Amino acid sequence: MKNILITDGVHSVILNTLIKKGFEVDYRPKSTLDEVLTIVQDYHGIVINSKIRVDRHFLDQASQLEFVARLGSGMEIIDQRATAERNIAVFNSPNGNCNAVAEHAMGMILMWMNHLYRCNTEVKNMLWYREKNRGVELSGKKVGIIGFGHTGSALAQKLSGFEVEVLAYDKYKTDYAEPWPHVTECASLEEVCSQVDVLSFHLPLNPETVHLCNKSLLNKCKRGVLLVNTSRGSVIDTVDLLDALDSNQVGGACLDVFENEKPNTYTSEENERFQYLFSMSNVLVSPHVAGWTAESKYKLAKILLDKILTHYQL
Repeated sequence: MKNILITDGVHSVILNTLIKKGFEVDYRPKSTLDEVLTIVQDYHGIVINSKIRVDRHFLDQASQLEFVARLGSGMEIIDQRATAERNIAVFNSPNGNCNAVAEHAMGMILMWMNHLYRCNTEVKNMLWYREKNRGVELSGKKVGIIGFGHTGSALAQKLSGFEVEVLAYDKYKTDYAEPWPHVTECASLEEVCSQVDVLSFHLPLNPETVHLCNKSLLNKCKRGVLLVNTSRGSVIDTVDLLDALDSNQVGGACLDVFENEKPNTYTSEENERFQYLFSMSNVLVSPHVAGWTAESKYKLAKILLDKILTHYQL
């Protein structure tokens, strides 16, 4: 009998089905990394989210581990070279929440362009500022998508009805834009940035993408661009973004992710920096929830369940 540890909240479909298939499932959604390290030697498989980092130290404690299943897409928390050396299978489910992320990005863009957050606050305080809150239409604009994987292509699909031109760039893909007549495949990042009114990032976090969006890139953007990031916070250099917002090189930002998402760990410098960012009226933020919907919770679990059962040929 295989023992499986689940360390985060997950849809019951994965627990119930694994148990029915004869697995011993230990569900500990509130466990910390330190707590998992003390017990992981007892398990053949582990289902994780972002709080568990599967590095060499972790694997040294996991003597029986046969698979690691990651809820979501981000693989930066797993040392895949080390798992490969141990013949440990690694699964993720990037297609489980790509629609949710794309919808969230669309919502942020439309909310920002129509000043909906400000309008909501003002009207609830009996302030009726119509001209001040005149919005702009997405129709006729150029939208840049950096990274045309599951979420980037999902956003392109959402944009298909908005009468926009999408300029896309993906370093590792070619001939991907053919299914979408409104999408133009660009040869370089700079080609996209120099033309678009909205620039949306859909990238994994790795050494190539850390601070990919920095002062140099932002200065190549069309002045007043709206920056959208629902991928990973460290894709954008926060200090450089603040400078670009201050100078109006960047007209605004819609951010679901940040370089540090644990306010209780902020240094004094980080605290000052993020408080300033969050105080800006042209910045719209959310707490890394773009991929968190009722539907995605099920899909993420079901996709991993299917991969686990296939791995064991069940």
